[in-house]
Amino acid sequence: MQTDAKRLRKKLQRQSEFNRHEAKYIIHPSLVPKIRKFIAPFCVDDPNAAGNPPEYVVTTLQLDSAALDLHYAKENEAINRFKMRIRSYDKPGCPRFLEIKRKIKGTIAKSRVMIPHDEYTADLFTGERRPLFRSKADEMNFYNFLRLRDELDLKPVVFIRYHRESYMGANEAYSRLTFDRRMCYRRTNSFAFPEEGDRFRSMDSPVALNRPFSGVILELKTYSDAPQWMSELTERFSLNRTGFCKYSAAMRLESLFYGSTYSDASDMCMD
Repeated sequence: MQTDAKRLRKKLQRQSEFNRHEAKYIIHPSLVPKIRKFIAPFCVDDPNAAGNPPEYVVTTLQLDSAALDLHYAKENEAINRFKMRIRSYDKPGCPRFLEIKRKIKGTIAKSRVMIPHDEYTADLFTGERRPLFRSKADEMNFYNFLRLRDELDLKPVVFIRYHRESYMGANEAYSRLTFDRRMCYRRTNSFAFPEEGDRFRSMDSPVALNRPFSGVILELKTYSDAPQWMSELTERFSLNRTGFCKYSAAMRLESLFYGSTYSDASDMCMD
């Protein structure tokens, strides 16, 4: 099993572009131990996670235009839309991952490039320095990221941080189940990642989730058709799929300070 974990970790690290299907659910925390028990015969701990349960911390910088076009594309449920973000994990010397995440008629297409921790500096985004790339695909993804940023005049808007409990399907080429909790956000206008002690605002409250409880985000991910155990899972626990987006939830919370209200038209929309 240890050999399999190393192999899977290397496979995940090598990926720079891939397509997949995702389904998200807002669940009550009391369901988490029951779901853990249900998936035990079908899943193994994510090799990138640690502890019991297997977890890691994700910090993501979201980019958007001055008019928040990417946020409102989600709010208005545009069929084809994308996010621009820079992701890191709570480990010393962790690299940054520049990502473009597109949703095209229900399929998620993600391109990403890894930037070593020491190379993530201000001049990375000015064109004054050319990073060392692991592959031509990484180089293409990097310059495509810069191109979209410049064409749409995208700038840092908000940091999202959360704890992710993660499991991988034991028998599929790729299947994954995650629980996201302790979600929070911090507004910003800088590419510099937060330092220890910087304050964040909570966003896993009933108000943020538009639910009568403080919930957990359950996410199911596959490359193709969902395995049978995922279908049985959603049926067993009567799970209702939602279009939850952490970035839009953070911006929605911010807009509440200015008098906006929830709309019944969508889980994520505002009047």
